[in-house]
Amino acid sequence: MATGRTHRPATRSRGIPEATVARLPLYLRALTALSERSVPTVSSEELAAAAGVNSAKLRKDFSYLGSYGTRGVGYDVEYLVYQISRELGLTQDWPVVIVGIGNLGAALANYGGFASRGFRVAALIDADPALAGKPVAGIPVQHTDDLEKIIKDNGVSIGVIATPAGAAQPVCDRLVSAGVTSILNFAPTVLSVPDGVDVRKVDLSIELQILAFHEQRKAGEEALTDGLPASAATAQESTDQGPDGDVPAVMPA
Repeated sequence: MATGRTHRPATRSRGIPEATVARLPLYLRALTALSERSVPTVSSEELAAAAGVNSAKLRKDFSYLGSYGTRGVGYDVEYLVYQISRELGLTQDWPVVIVGIGNLGAALANYGGFASRGFRVAALIDADPALAGKPVAGIPVQHTDDLEKIIKDNGVSIGVIATPAGAAQPVCDRLVSAGVTSILNFAPTVLSVPDGVDVRKVDLSIELQILAFHEQRKAGEEALTDGLPASAATAQESTDQGPDGDVPAVMPA
């Protein structure tokens, strides 16, 4: 089953780069908030700030969608919501199964944002016989013995794995064999999938470790600055920065 590939970027007929695809949900979230406030139009600068990107990158991303806005007016909010939703495939209903109904899986099942974003939790699946038939978020948990039938009966192409690490790869293999071609992986392990299957990994511990790195670095910089006179600290900042205010990738010898 597995070929050793951990992720295969989807081939997109319109040639939209993966980096742009990754930002489209950010734009959609910001636009949805504007739509809920009945804001009719938005400038590229305003939308870029709301999405956390720079306006030049936003305009480039939207050019792939064939949307360029109107000078002096900006972008039509409702049209952009539709345009991005269509590009992301959110104008149809996507049935999703969640495998692994522990604390994390149950939390995902109770998340109310799926339905409003084009996804429907079609089934909850777990290997624990004690959970079978028990409702979580109003959906009865089904046993993994029935996984293949559940996938087929519900026409599922997207699976969410929230199992312990040791169970994730076998579950992934079964999902793929049953016809699932996109997987969102919350298990703390790397999955191997065949060509034609896309995997997105969410690892909360890694994100926290990255934040810990930045916190440690900030603390070290503050300690260094606190030990210098004000003039020396200013000179140090000037030395550490490149001509455009960025820290150079390689410090001069």
